[in-house]
Amino acid sequence: MNHKLVVTALLAVTLVACQANPISGRKQLVLVSEEQAQASSAQAYTQAISAAQKNGKLSSNAALNSRIKRITDRLIVEAKLMYPPSRDWKWSVAVIDEPALNAWCMPGGKMAIYTGIIQKLALTDDEIAQVMGHEITHALLGHGRERMSRAIAMQGGMTLGSILAGRDLSGLAPVADIALTLPNSRENESEADRYGLELAARAGYDPRAAVRLWEKIGAAGGNGPPQFLSTHPAPANRIQTLNALVPKMMPLYEKARR
Repeated sequence: MNHKLVVTALLAVTLVACQANPISGRKQLVLVSEEQAQASSAQAYTQAISAAQKNGKLSSNAALNSRIKRITDRLIVEAKLMYPPSRDWKWSVAVIDEPALNAWCMPGGKMAIYTGIIQKLALTDDEIAQVMGHEITHALLGHGRERMSRAIAMQGGMTLGSILAGRDLSGLAPVADIALTLPNSRENESEADRYGLELAARAGYDPRAAVRLWEKIGAAGGNGPPQFLSTHPAPANRIQTLNALVPKMMPLYEKARR
């Protein structure tokens, strides 16, 4: 496939590959199916966890691991209600013992949180729930598939025909790796803020913790932004937006607590 054909194919696909997200209703460009996104993410996740284990970076702190699982289990219950197809996901969470202020959730529910963000920011359970709720909703809202689509476009339509035909997934593993490093768009971040706040509230975690979390993350920047912000751009009005959302989420939180 020559360059002109690739460009033509990508333009044609762009016109037909827009789908309305079932949660947000926003039109999204997706060049890979949910099944393909999950398969490639599972492979990338296995590689990431294997590397962490090999380097002794998987947390052996039983109490911390139990704490993270308890929080994410409550979020997963609500995630399955918010997006019913996620009931079939093979959810998994790992705690990675590294100083980075970071966390993520891949398509299909493959999650990780780093000890750095928990320990350096002295996160409460409510604040951890805001971190993971935000990341989980990125997956529920199909943001990973959007990043994979961007990665495919950046690579000039790599294995485009096979990917669209659903036959060859060999080219998607590196796409998943690239997608992990691409930043979410500001629109995606706003969606994850809003629906992540709702997810955590429905799971019984205080929405006000989201504001405290982002205040801590901002303060942790020092001379440069922490890693969590390097792939999660925070517009100047982010905390203001969260503050405006909190009153709308408090009834959900109070109902869950009752």
